[in-house]
Amino acid sequence: MHQRRQLLHVALAGAGLGAGLGAGRHAFAQGDAWPSRPVRIVVAWAPGGAVDTIARRLGQTLSEQLGKPVVVENKSGATGTIGAAEVARAAPDGHTLLAMDNTYAMLPYLFQKLPFDHAAAFRPVTVSAFSPVMLAVHRDAPWRDLAALVAAAKQDPEKITYGTGGIGSAPHFATAAFAQAAGVTLFHVPFRGAGEAVTAVLAQQVDMVMVSLGSALGHVRGGLLRPLAMSGTARTAALPDVPTFAEAGLPGFGPHGEGVVNWSGLAAPARTPDAVVARLQAEVVTALQAPVLQEFLASLASAPGGMPPEAFAALLAEETVRWRDVAGGAGIERQ
Repeated sequence: MHQRRQLLHVALAGAGLGAGLGAGRHAFAQGDAWPSRPVRIVVAWAPGGAVDTIARRLGQTLSEQLGKPVVVENKSGATGTIGAAEVARAAPDGHTLLAMDNTYAMLPYLFQKLPFDHAAAFRPVTVSAFSPVMLAVHRDAPWRDLAALVAAAKQDPEKITYGTGGIGSAPHFATAAFAQAAGVTLFHVPFRGAGEAVTAVLAQQVDMVMVSLGSALGHVRGGLLRPLAMSGTARTAALPDVPTFAEAGLPGFGPHGEGVVNWSGLAAPARTPDAVVARLQAEVVTALQAPVLQEFLASLASAPGGMPPEAFAALLAEETVRWRDVAGGAGIERQ
């Protein structure tokens, strides 16, 4: 718990790379032989999303470092389980990787049965990036701050509407966690994607949305969206005037008060050798130190990751437990 809190604080405060980034590039016995052919990163989502975009930029930098092609392939569908299942079946040699995000921790509460063992199918390698989540309303909304919105929601349960990318999506879970922490009842309006949910707020079809900052930063800077609070243990340099949820009066939102923090990273099939996983993590660490990649992540208001595999595995286990409680409280049923 303490290690995760430190990692999130460093990442989201924008103070530099997270724990483990000083490792550099090392020789790791049999990991030295990796890669012996092109590396494939499977993105279990459609092109253009945050996970896909980060994976492609990271893959490009890794390809230049390794002298071997790093190819990103999109295998979308079934809330990411189609792509994940393909990687779970791949040879455990480090040449097929999964671009995993925090949605993976939610899967056990969305499906009665998964096509892979959720707890044992993968070896987490490292987090690529941390992205704060923003609660935003239309610029003309009557709520000037988070306290006003919460007070209105308590006065009229289910009157305030929120949009998400669909039932069981990451924004759905995130907003459910917020509602539980605030002690309010909101009305859920699912859309086909988070982008449509943002558009619905802009059109004043729904009242609020919770999304990664990078996906709506342009609308905020353009004055169309009013952010009321951000996740994280410290304010982001991208929007220094926007308070964290704790600063806005909701210190209980999240295990350590940081709220919901989106992350994306890489995972390898189970039984991938320790040496290969270590080499993979070290190469990602080096890539994340590249100025071009740091500038790219900053443009998304995201912070580079780089944590050791053991820390990533602990983060994933903790998140999985956390979302179980949120799913139960929100009445999200397995399909």
